[in-house]
Amino acid sequence: MGDYSFELRRFEPPGGGRSRCGVTFWDGEVGGLGPVELRVPALEVVPATDRGSYIGAMVTGDSIPVSSYVAPPYGGKPRIAQGVLHVAGQHAATSRSSWRWSKAGRALRICVVGREYRYRETSNKRHHALERQGAQVLMARSNWGKPTTISGETRGSVDSVDLSLAILLEGVYTRNLSLRGAVISAPGRFLDSLGTLGDI
Repeated sequence: MGDYSFELRRFEPPGGGRSRCGVTFWDGEVGGLGPVELRVPALEVVPATDRGSYIGAMVTGDSIPVSSYVAPPYGGKPRIAQGVLHVAGQHAATSRSSWRWSKAGRALRICVVGREYRYRETSNKRHHALERQGAQVLMARSNWGKPTTISGETRGSVDSVDLSLAILLEGVYTRNLSLRGAVISAPGRFLDSLGTLGDI
């Protein structure tokens, strides 16, 4: 397909059911794969009885595999820690070293569909890269909290699985992929964890 760029725009239907539930989603055309949507929170992937303790994000599209991430909430998004990731119907194994100083060392490592990925922060908290052998997707948010746009650029042999995963992770709270971000967000994450324990 070659290298290309794409952009998803935030859309909140006026008075629609998603707005009433506090759901925000981003959609747009991605390469030759047609429309793709990122939804946060994704109520479909969290049982109603667990919604006080967990929040989900989900990516769907006409020609892209469904991916989802469920974790305790922070900042209106699922945390990158303690999450459950599914890509193309398969459970993904994830790991991350919270003791490393560098952004490369703190990258999220993902094993799924026979592939090994790294997802890391690049220049700042709004820019990330999802990488596997021979393929890279560079992602950028127009702003940190609730971006108007989420854009991407592909490098190498990127396919629909790579894109689904890269877009999904933009709906996850990722500040602790850098040491500075982890330090800044630590007090809030600690207080949030106490609130989650109170729901158990």
